[in-house]
Amino acid sequence: MNQEPNTLLSKNTDIQPPVMLVTGSAKRIGAAIIRAAHTQGYRVIIHCHRSEKEANSLADQLNKSRANSAVVIVADLAVVNHGAALEDFVKNIIEAFGQLDVLVHNASRFYPSPIGYINHEQWNELFLTNAKAPLFLSQALLPYLKRQQGCIVSLLDIHAHDRPFNNYTVYNMAKAAHRMMVQSLALELAPDIRVNGVAPGVNVLPETDSDQALEPTLQHSIVDSIPLQRIGKPEDIAHSVLYLIQASYVTGQIIDVDGGRGLTLAGGKY
Repeated sequence: MNQEPNTLLSKNTDIQPPVMLVTGSAKRIGAAIIRAAHTQGYRVIIHCHRSEKEANSLADQLNKSRANSAVVIVADLAVVNHGAALEDFVKNIIEAFGQLDVLVHNASRFYPSPIGYINHEQWNELFLTNAKAPLFLSQALLPYLKRQQGCIVSLLDIHAHDRPFNNYTVYNMAKAAHRMMVQSLALELAPDIRVNGVAPGVNVLPETDSDQALEPTLQHSIVDSIPLQRIGKPEDIAHSVLYLIQASYVTGQIIDVDGGRGLTLAGGKY
């Protein structure tokens, strides 16, 4: 994809708009990526698991703006553990618009796993969403992405490389694996498919009523450590994702979008 969708469409109205799938995109950062891509002329596939109501609402808004431009696919990413289920998932994705140009790995689980309390359930869940599903879904969709000379963008974390988040060992390990997937696939899939990543810092806080919520004191200490002295916005991440999609000579790169927070991190410090 060497040009912005709007540029492509303005030159030849017979060219079908490109298609983007974003996992976990019913709300928050995923929804921001969907909205930004839709504004740029993409047809979008909104994937969700438990947030079907929010996903349908988002799709309705986008389809009112441009008819037949957004669809919702509901699936537990554990489908990657089952061959037949994964085949059905891929079939649904491709049947939505007949092609796939961009795959964005956004779905993620995030919660603490302090040593002494780590169990297999935490390990399986955090590695599924943050490492295993991105790899196996990339593999399953590879023929379709290659056909379009498309690209993959992964949402990572500034804590995935040399700066672990204290008490989040399993999450840190899973995101580190995902980061290495980005770099490995960038080599293996070149020159047909570009693979890049975006590493958020504090761009959106976990919902206060979820098991991912951060204590207020921790929230304040994190914000105090950000050089730009503010929490980022989901739109900041979406902007970087769209840049990487359109940057035809960039692959294997990870962009930190963290307000400079990575400059203040050291070891177990918040």
